[in-house]
Amino acid sequence: MWTEVTRTVSPLHPERLIAEIAAAPPVPETPSADRHGKTGNAAKGINGRAVSLPVPPSAVLGHDKGIEPKLNRKIRRGHLPIDATIDLHGLRQDEAHAALCRFIAARHARGDRTVLVITGKGLKKTGWGQIEQKGVLRSMLALWLNQKTLAPLVAGWQESAREHGGDGAFYVRLKRPRP
Repeated sequence: MWTEVTRTVSPLHPERLIAEIAAAPPVPETPSADRHGKTGNAAKGINGRAVSLPVPPSAVLGHDKGIEPKLNRKIRRGHLPIDATIDLHGLRQDEAHAALCRFIAARHARGDRTVLVITGKGLKKTGWGQIEQKGVLRSMLALWLNQKTLAPLVAGWQESAREHGGDGAFYVRLKRPRP
């Protein structure tokens, strides 16, 4: 049966698709109101809840950035203080993203260097106790920290030590504010 299906299919030409995507005019963002009447980059999801729209690849910079090993060791051992903490678990994805952006910008402006971001583990387990999927906030953190808005403020991030939340939290090292 599969061979019959494959006979009727013609292969895609990736070069042509990439050229068509690059030549396409940009889609203007239309602000929509969330449940509080605020406008932003949101769309109506299931049950009328506001959800974040996917971030275009052009809005993402770089890749995962770790904290220098010597500095990471000092933070984990408590020799370097954590200046502030934000707890995102329990928030929806769009709420967590907005809160993280405000928090990082405020702490950077204040001159803080090391912050703790608690995302929660968000693990979903099967009936046999095996991990099926990691949490949404935990997996989105790297993407958010790499966005054009936060990347210039962030020097790096690393999963935290067990005493600070382990798998459910991250140390985020901020760059020095420029005068």
